[in-house]
Amino acid sequence: MYGRSAFDKGEMAEKIINLRGLKCPLPTLRVRKALAGLTAGDLLVAECTDPLTEIDIPNLINQTGDELMDAARADKVITFRIRKR
Repeated sequence: MYGRSAFDKGEMAEKIINLRGLKCPLPTLRVRKALAGLTAGDLLVAECTDPLTEIDIPNLINQTGDELMDAARADKVITFRIRKR
């Protein structure tokens, strides 16, 4: 369920988490926990299906001070790309 490194050198990592099928508040709580385990500059990609995450995750990012790079919807999957600060 939890991601894989994007770079071998360990400078920055990309972590992908599959939150499909989870309902509020679980996706937001898991994004918060995943962000806590990252270092500055790392990228978190969260794949969600709960429509409420389109509100909840941007609000979480405003609270944590991290950067929401992109939010996209394809069919029923909402994908958030978040840069850890």
